[in-house]
Amino acid sequence: MQTLLPYSPPTITRHLSGQNSAANRNRHAHGLNNNVCERIDGVPVADLAARFGSPLFVFSERTLREKIRRAREAFESRYPNTRFAWSYKTNYLNAICRVFHSEGSIAEVVSEFEYEKARRNGIAGRDIIFNGPHKSRAGLELAAGEGAMIQVDNWDELLLLDTIAKEQGRSIDIAIRCWLDAGIQPVWSKFGFGVETGEAWRAIRRIAESRGRLRLQGLHTHIGTYILEPNAYKTAAEKLVTLMERCRESFGWSLRYLNLGGGFPSLSTLHYSYQSAEQIVPPIEKYAEAITGVLNSLPRDRRPRLYLESGRALVDEAGYLITSVVAVKQTTASGPITLAGKAAKAQAYVHETNGTAYIVDAGINLLYSGNWYRFNVKPAKVQRESLPQPVKLYGCLCMNIDVIREQVSLPAMTTGDHLVMHPVGAYNITQSMQFITYRPAVVMIGLDGRVDVIREREDLDYVQRLERIPDHLLTANRPE
Repeated sequence: MQTLLPYSPPTITRHLSGQNSAANRNRHAHGLNNNVCERIDGVPVADLAARFGSPLFVFSERTLREKIRRAREAFESRYPNTRFAWSYKTNYLNAICRVFHSEGSIAEVVSEFEYEKARRNGIAGRDIIFNGPHKSRAGLELAAGEGAMIQVDNWDELLLLDTIAKEQGRSIDIAIRCWLDAGIQPVWSKFGFGVETGEAWRAIRRIAESRGRLRLQGLHTHIGTYILEPNAYKTAAEKLVTLMERCRESFGWSLRYLNLGGGFPSLSTLHYSYQSAEQIVPPIEKYAEAITGVLNSLPRDRRPRLYLESGRALVDEAGYLITSVVAVKQTTASGPITLAGKAAKAQAYVHETNGTAYIVDAGINLLYSGNWYRFNVKPAKVQRESLPQPVKLYGCLCMNIDVIREQVSLPAMTTGDHLVMHPVGAYNITQSMQFITYRPAVVMIGLDGRVDVIREREDLDYVQRLERIPDHLLTANRPE
């Protein structure tokens, strides 16, 4: 009788030969020292965690200013009539927004909530670009009254604005958002009016039929996020320019601006990418060349103002998350074995050690963008007696899906050791959730090295402030 051997699934095992030898430790010592993050803008990570707790978001004001200044120089040196609008949805903490506003950026918002934040941050209505697929009547009336740049997203919004203009006996300046094929898939057809389908032109003709109640001032498109091909923006700019010139020829309109949106990538690496972001992300100057080359081909008297709504590329690398190891575990994998004797045909499962895992005090509730990007994770101090090994990094949530990195190379760590994740400045603040744990404090390191809290750590009073208990439940029924 043929004996069936137990099935062993194919595996790929990383070869670590020689890493534990003394000679190898000496050879890699310099590289190991470089693969740590002991300080952020000169401030020791350990001191930050001791003062403000762990986990802790940290932002570098210096990096924020360097990023926006480089972006402005890239575009304004090639096309002086350029204006950046800070994307509030990317990170709407007031301190972050005010850094960009102090560097000359106006505001780009996609909701009435963000519109209100921009106004509270001192931005006049005329310096707000109002985007988004949902704008209430009250929101549109406010924006129109304050002279905001309303980017019309859909037919219902266009007709509502015409009704408001008619009822108020006034004219309202608007732009329309367009979706188009710039060679990037999938095409973002959810937002705006299709250029290739002719829908955008039908919307423009409807504006012309309003007899001056609606006045078209600009065209807007946003072709996607984390766009790695600068020439896609060249294509988008060419299509908007063609539409703009058609408006001039058909209606005699000289549009005031074109808005090429955002989508420029940061140095954050996608999960599926075999190369690091540093290897594949083009410099901002390449995007500037692609866009401004199209606009500079127009006669000087027909060149519109260029608006850009970059967010991720400006803030992501300024953000860090300090975490602490709270547990060290050995992960396991189940595998079948064949029993001898009378149980020869029976099978049982045993657990075999598969590797090391660290649990840290931050979870995916704070790191929403971890769905797409694999963060750099570095220890906050040099581990001289331990070479990096592949480990799994879990968050602290009581959910099995709370995995921050499936595999990352780290030295041997113990509870209380700090790790630093980077870059995490884009979207993680605005999309983080109060789930199971409180959301942590956020601090900013100033140009002079001073550390300021820009958002306090949550507590129970904050979390429950909006809750209400019905009268009949005010007297709690306590178990015996």
